[in-house]
Amino acid sequence: MRRYGKHTDEDDIRTRPNRKGNRPRTNIRPKHEDAAEGMVLTVDRGRLTCLVEGRTITAMKARELGRKAAVVGDRVSIVGDLSGQKDTLARIVRIGERSSLLRRTADDDDPYERVVVANADQLAIVTALADPEPRPRLIDRCLVAAFDGGLTPLLVMTKSDLASPDKLLELYGDLDIPYVVTSREELENGDAADRVREQLDGKITAFVGHSGVGKTTLVNALVPEDLRRTTGHVNAVTGRGRHTTTSALALPLGDGTGWVVDTPGVRSFGLAHIDPSRVINAFPDLVPGTEGCPRACSHDEPDCALDAWVAEGHARQARLYSLRRLLATRERREGD
Repeated sequence: MRRYGKHTDEDDIRTRPNRKGNRPRTNIRPKHEDAAEGMVLTVDRGRLTCLVEGRTITAMKARELGRKAAVVGDRVSIVGDLSGQKDTLARIVRIGERSSLLRRTADDDDPYERVVVANADQLAIVTALADPEPRPRLIDRCLVAAFDGGLTPLLVMTKSDLASPDKLLELYGDLDIPYVVTSREELENGDAADRVREQLDGKITAFVGHSGVGKTTLVNALVPEDLRRTTGHVNAVTGRGRHTTTSALALPLGDGTGWVVDTPGVRSFGLAHIDPSRVINAFPDLVPGTEGCPRACSHDEPDCALDAWVAEGHARQARLYSLRRLLATRERREGD
């Protein structure tokens, strides 16, 4: 066996070939200047369905993007086989800058943040007026997440044939949130879909709500028949709906230029990822009440000026104030 001393000549050392027979690794990544632009429609077990130039293709993420980098609604750059044929696979190499981001956590103590959808223009909060009963606290949480993420909220109330919407409208009327009231009969004859579609044309709208409120049924009335999803029913004993939508999916409107994103039904909407001191900027009506706040006020302090300001009789801002307190105290109530 040949041995080498301390002062060997480099030319005298035998270089072993790469066992894999490929080129050595490098930190210089290709620029992919010829990559095509696309939109992520859904994510399923590491495979992403994307829309590229009118074709639906299956893609995977490049390793350097991270494990959960791309979400529904993301604008991405894609290389590889873009034919969309069966058993073909492309690769996502870049993710574009996001204009908005809807996020949630499982509860207020969960540090793990879940991204629901990116680049949506508005959030349609779907709630049933009965069967199951409306949950205002969940609506409040969705509103806060929408304001924080840069989405415009839209309140959609279903099953008005079972109960009147007056109570909810009185509760949220001061927030000037656009709303649509629908009934089962209107869903069947198409009137409900027409009124909702007026609020969606030209926009990307994420639909959110707990199971059984008729969210997927409404989405099915808005999209082409061949893209409709399976719906479930409400359990007569528990009053809860059955989860039939298991992943977020972006679908084009039937007669328009907009998109709807159907999301799985939620039973909780945590806000652990939201900083109360930052969200106050999402409520312009509350900003005048912060003028007397101490420096660097987190709006969760005994001497916060908002408490006294609302107590002085600013009734219009009372509901906004309660949403701000929802963030500051992280309340967990029964039925939330």
